[in-house]
Amino acid sequence: MNRIFGSSASKKPKPTLQDAISSTDTRIGSIEVKIRKLDGELARYKDQMSKLRNGPGKDAIQQRALRTLKQKKMYESQLTQLSQQTFNMESAAIATENLRNTMATMDAMQTANKELKKQYGKIDIDKIESIQFDMEDLLEQANEVQEMLGRSYAVPDELDEADLEAELEALALEPEEEEVSYLSDLNKVPDFVDEPPVVVQESPEKEAVKTTS
Repeated sequence: MNRIFGSSASKKPKPTLQDAISSTDTRIGSIEVKIRKLDGELARYKDQMSKLRNGPGKDAIQQRALRTLKQKKMYESQLTQLSQQTFNMESAAIATENLRNTMATMDAMQTANKELKKQYGKIDIDKIESIQFDMEDLLEQANEVQEMLGRSYAVPDELDEADLEAELEALALEPEEEEVSYLSDLNKVPDFVDEPPVVVQESPEKEAVKTTS
């Protein structure tokens, strides 16, 4: 039966806060139009009364102006109430939006915290510390190897600088050995010759021939 007549199945959704704000704004706009219309009537009545003398005609127009003014005051009172309602609803909407953003931020932070805990749960602090110690040991061993490779095997461990300076001065005072040169003196007589060689002088004719040639 309910499906046939649609009594309970076709319920309209409840209006939201934004719908209520829009509806109130529409009512405010309508009241503002009425107030402007009443202002026009009051201006007309004021003009008419300024042109009439005191009497029944002026009194009648004055009564109409009073009724119009009361109606205007009523609309202005409604306008004030509706404006305050709109302000309250907009404040509530802003607070609701802020709360919604806050909840979204909290959800995001909770998700991030869960992910961080999950990732950090895979990290073993003791293992990291052990790796750090191993690295320090390896670096120390590398330094030891470098020191071993840099040792000098030919130089004694302890040398007296005074002895070295004395030895250096002794080397400087030793006479330098003359180097044997077989081409330095061609006229030197060998040791195995008993008498010096006889120098033969050439005749003037041969020297003139050599000069001419």
